[in-house]
Amino acid sequence: MSDVKSVGNDLAGAALAHDYSFSDDVRSFWRRLPNKALFFPLLLAWMALFQFLGNSTFGYIDTGSLFNWMFNAYTTESPVADDGHGVIMPFLVLGLLWWKRDKLVAQPVRTWWPGLLLVFVATILHILGYVLQQPRISIIGFFGGVYGLMGLAWGPAFLRATFFPFVLFAFMVPLGSLTEKVTFPLRLLVTNLVVLIGQFGMGADVVAEGTQLVNSSMQYQYEVAVPCSGMRSLIAIALIAIVYSYVAIRGFWPRVALLAAAVPLAVIGNTFRMLLIILASFSVGQSWGNIVHKDTFFSMTPYVPAIFGLIWLGGKLEKRQGAAAKAKEPKEAIA
Repeated sequence: MSDVKSVGNDLAGAALAHDYSFSDDVRSFWRRLPNKALFFPLLLAWMALFQFLGNSTFGYIDTGSLFNWMFNAYTTESPVADDGHGVIMPFLVLGLLWWKRDKLVAQPVRTWWPGLLLVFVATILHILGYVLQQPRISIIGFFGGVYGLMGLAWGPAFLRATFFPFVLFAFMVPLGSLTEKVTFPLRLLVTNLVVLIGQFGMGADVVAEGTQLVNSSMQYQYEVAVPCSGMRSLIAIALIAIVYSYVAIRGFWPRVALLAAAVPLAVIGNTFRMLLIILASFSVGQSWGNIVHKDTFFSMTPYVPAIFGLIWLGGKLEKRQGAAAKAKEPKEAIA
């Protein structure tokens, strides 16, 4: 019995130590962060501007708050777009910044007055968006202003260190129907790839009629609709690529290469899912194709080849960077 109590006390002590460690990390980071009295009051004033004079499109949603307009765009279902990921972006960016907190605090920090120029440009963007009733422009202006205030308080080195996670805020601009210019070519591309691979790779009876996949006897037919275009998986894979590159990859161009790979990988993943649907319909019947099409498990299949592709490419980039670092070590030692 005493052993059980001892184990319980050890676990409770470990839990308390863990909680204390986290709170201690927060307090330590807060103490080490300079220019708090400059940055945070300016940030609150900047946010207040967009809370009370952020949105002028009252015909769509009756609020002057840009933040309310954004939340409505993220949470309203749309047949042509899915902007729901915007809700999680602030937490993701804050998590990444916290992950690199020691590196950020170690940057040479100084008050950098050219940061006000970024704030000025951001203000012009917001005024333009407000007058033209284009909240998307105001969103860009808001985050551009936050970035400028960071530069003002902590300097250009801090801006360079936070650039990649800050890019994630671009995903908070709701695209809505603007994605149709991208999704339709993606739908056609996926349709043609499925027909090409289905006919010559699997021997399937499948032809394309616009963005529809049918067989010659019209026994089954599937529409490569907007959700099947790959736009949703493209956004998800791009997010994963940015997070991966920020955490594990060094250098601007290797990170850009990993992000650029998200486009073909998303297309490959979505083509793979549509091929599974056609294979089930061709082999068994449309009822089985419908199961694959609607099943939640199979809806995740586009991410399998895409994520494995990112892991493979990221591993190659990491090995290349590791080899380059080792090649420099002897030269540095000799010097």
